[in-house]
Parts: sequence; structure tokens; C-alpha cells
Amino acid sequence: MVPIQELFWFITVLAIAGAVAGFLAGMFGIGGGAILVPVLYQAFTLLDTSDQVRMHLSVGTSLAVIVPTSISSFRAHYKRKAPDMALLKSWVIVVPLGVIVASIIVAEASSSVLRGVFAVIAVLVGIRMILNRDSWRLADDLPKNPLRAICGFVIGLLSALMGVGGGVLNNTFMTSFGRPVHQAVATSSGLGILISWPGLIGYIWAGWGNPDLPIYSTGYVNWIAVVLTIPITLLMAPLGANAAHALNRRQLETAFGVFMIVVAGRFFWSLI
Repeated sequence: MVPIQELFWFITVLAIAGAVAGFLAGMFGIGGGAILVPVLYQAFTLLDTSDQVRMHLSVGTSLAVIVPTSISSFRAHYKRKAPDMALLKSWVIVVPLGVIVASIIVAEASSSVLRGVFAVIAVLVGIRMILNRDSWRLADDLPKNPLRAICGFVIGLLSALMGVGGGVLNNTFMTSFGRPVHQAVATSSGLGILISWPGLIGYIWAGWGNPDLPIYSTGYVNWIAVVLTIPITLLMAPLGANAAHALNRRQLETAFGVFMIVVAGRFFWSLI
């Protein structure tokens, strides 16, 4: 039986996380996972969840929450005709394929490996966005296939390992090839749909039957956290999308970069 006080703090932390994650989902097109994963990790720590499954559970639950959040965020951006629909259509197979491969890896990976992957990618992306210069562009437009397909596969793979909706990597990818950050953010919200659905199924499969999981978990997805977090994230996502279009490009890039550095620091600290 979970003590009432611990359950209260668990619910409170998730409510705050849901509000922040939903706003960031709309603002940065990241599906909220970059904030949800570290906060869920702390929340599961409060409930004394086994360290062997804590990170896996945080990532899988984050992907489950991203399913409706990314849809809400994408709808808000789509109304403004902001996403690159051609890019999303070209990735409709390769991105989910990368997510499936990630699920196979997760079934064998340790908690420290997942935390390390999250932290390294987050700090690299954060530095790239903070120090971003137009001269750093790799090209003036997105690459053609097969390089474009390979990039989509890698984004799907790494995003599923991190528990994010794809914006963490896609924002960097698109801006590196000459696309404006606002279009990258909007496109990333659609990418979250391609990642979260197969990711949800994959993490359920990867953790199926694990004896260390807390109550109301199906594989590496905890449904208490999902049910508590989703309504708040759905409410906040459109507000974040509106805020994104109110900022100029450099402000949005810097804010995103600082955010990722903070998140990376938290996970590097947990590995010490």
C-alpha cells in the first residue's frame, strides 16, 4: 500500500510537470518529453521504484503522454500552416522503424545507459542551439534520399531512447539545413506523432512481465502517471504554440538551448 503522503507528492509533482511539459510541447515542438522524463524519474524515486526500471519507466511513460500531447500541439501549428508536410510524409516509415529498433535495445539496456544517452544528446543539442550561427548551416536546404531517410531513422531511434517526441533532434536537423526554427518547431510537433505511437507499443513490449514494476504499469508504462499528466499537458500545449510564434528566432533558439543544458545537467549528476 502506497503511503498517502507519498502519493500526494507524486500527484503534485506530476501536475506541475504536466503543466510545464504541455507548454514546452507547444513552444518547442518537443512533445514535452525532455521535461517529463527527468521529472518522472524523480517522481518514481519518491515511490521507491526500483532503480533497475526507473529510467525505463520514465521514458516509456513519457512516450505514452506524448501521444495526445503531440496531436494537440500539431493541430495548433497546422492551423498556421507551419509544418513541413512533405518532410513528415517522407519519414512516415523510417522514423517508426527507428523507434522499433530502439525498443529492442531498451529491452536489454541498463538504466544508466539510458540516462547517459539522454544527457549526452541533450547537452550537445543545447550547446548547438545557444551558440547557433547562420554560418553553421550544413546546406541551404534539406538533404535528398537516402541521406534524408537515414536522418529520419536516427532521429526516431535516439528520440525513442530518450523518451522525447523528436523535436530535440529535429529542430537541430532542420535549422542546420537552412530551415527557420519556427518551421522546425511546427514540424517536430508532427514528428511526435510518428514517434510516440510505436514508442508506446515498443516500451510496453520491452518491459512486459518485469517483476520490479510498480502498480498499474503495463510494461514500461505507468498508467497512473499517464492519466494524471495528459489532461494538463493537453490544456497547456496550445498556449505554448502561441508563445512560440510571439518570439523571434534567436530568442526561441536560446531558450531551447538553455532548457536542454539544464536537463542534461540533472542526468549527468545522477550518474555520479
